[in-house]
Amino acid sequence: MRSVILQTATRLMVGLIMIFAFYLLLRGHHEPGGGFAAALVAGTGFALFAIAEGPAKVRAAVRLRPTLIGMPGLAIAALSGMPAVLAGKPYLTGIWWRLGDAGGGALTIGTPLFFDIGVFLAVLGAILSIILGLEEH
Repeated sequence: MRSVILQTATRLMVGLIMIFAFYLLLRGHHEPGGGFAAALVAGTGFALFAIAEGPAKVRAAVRLRPTLIGMPGLAIAALSGMPAVLAGKPYLTGIWWRLGDAGGGALTIGTPLFFDIGVFLAVLGAILSIILGLEEH
């Protein structure tokens, strides 16, 4: 059963859900959020899209097999601890870099962001595998 109302609402909602997931991903180290929570939110967006449009449209939108999303995520999360080891610190200790001027305009990024991105991709790959597997059977 296809609902025109659900399909129309989904077009708006999925975009908003993905923006919120991106927001959660970026704020995760200093405040509640992070890669796991962001992937769960993004997964709900894909689940809504699969319910409204079917799994074939989700596969077309994602363009990659879920394992090709999840496995690099595991690698990124694991490798995010290596800069600390190379600096002589314990594995997964946060290392931070300042990009830009020393004043208020500098952007600070660190290994926790890369860890969160890896977790996001790994969890999203697992969720997409589950969603697409359930929707197709």
